[in-house]
Amino acid sequence: MQYLLPFTSQHCRQLVTAREGETKLAQTVLTHDENAVLKETLAKAKLKGARFAIFGIGEDIGPRANLGRGGATDAFEAAMAQFLNLQSNRFFDGKSCLVLGQIKTDDLQLSEEAATQSLRANVEQLDTRVIEIAEQVMQAGLEPIVIGGGHNNAYGLLMAAKQSHNKKVAAVNLDPHSDFRPREGRHSGNGFSYAAASEALGYYHVLGMHELKNSEETLDQLSSFGGGWHTLQSTWIRREVSLASALEEIVTKLNNSQLPVALELDLDAITNMPSSASTAAGIPLLDALHYVYTVARHTPCAYLHLAEAAPSCHVAGLQAGYRETGQSISELIYAYIQGRGQSQ
Repeated sequence: MQYLLPFTSQHCRQLVTAREGETKLAQTVLTHDENAVLKETLAKAKLKGARFAIFGIGEDIGPRANLGRGGATDAFEAAMAQFLNLQSNRFFDGKSCLVLGQIKTDDLQLSEEAATQSLRANVEQLDTRVIEIAEQVMQAGLEPIVIGGGHNNAYGLLMAAKQSHNKKVAAVNLDPHSDFRPREGRHSGNGFSYAAASEALGYYHVLGMHELKNSEETLDQLSSFGGGWHTLQSTWIRREVSLASALEEIVTKLNNSQLPVALELDLDAITNMPSSASTAAGIPLLDALHYVYTVARHTPCAYLHLAEAAPSCHVAGLQAGYRETGQSISELIYAYIQGRGQSQ
């Protein structure tokens, strides 16, 4: 069964606001048109010089299976509406990007009244779809840039990276939560602990972890695994270590692992970002952009994953949420592309 809903050239044309004398990214990126075979689209894109494949996962069953709130369904649409209206110019022309579409999730989305166990069962089904699509992208030699859904999808991406690279993966995650919670059934809070148990995760570091948003049991599990962290409080509040020093240490440890790197970012980490668990005590967007750029430039990244953005959770309403999450994700995508382009 086809689990990818294509993002077509027609979708691009519908999004772009054209001006005479300008070229927008929507007019230069590659797309996955209707009735095309995914494997063939990926192969053709690679031959044309594409390096990145952007796709979305529009679901909120993972956060709700974690007893959290929904809303993480529209991040891909919000991001593409902004990203594809950016200029194609000397800094970035868009030709290295294939915009694939979204993994099918409508049949897995359950009502607000759905039982927790039903949600967790559907997250397991989603895992298989994420693995299938992401593995095809990686085996075609493209780097996935994955937008939307809960952080539960880190598990599928890590499994796909392990299978594609035939080795474990080192992950770094900018996130108030370590997402290393007990394996009580799949949800957004335990993608990394499941990946560790499945031997997909070889090293794990959390940046910006909130000291009081992780249970002692979770911290014990993370310590036993050998995971590391820099907390929000130690880096941004107490200023015991600078962001530059923390990133230098993280990059060194990732490279010393000699493993492919998963670059993870939970939009919850950014101050007041509309997300599944938005926080007033977060980090500035500019610091998040610097994190993505630095890791992308200095480590062998396998993919970028931007999780948990929820436009409908914006205090000013859906339109404001689309604008803020869309602009923020667009900048994060560009930071990653810049970093990878300057990597050694």
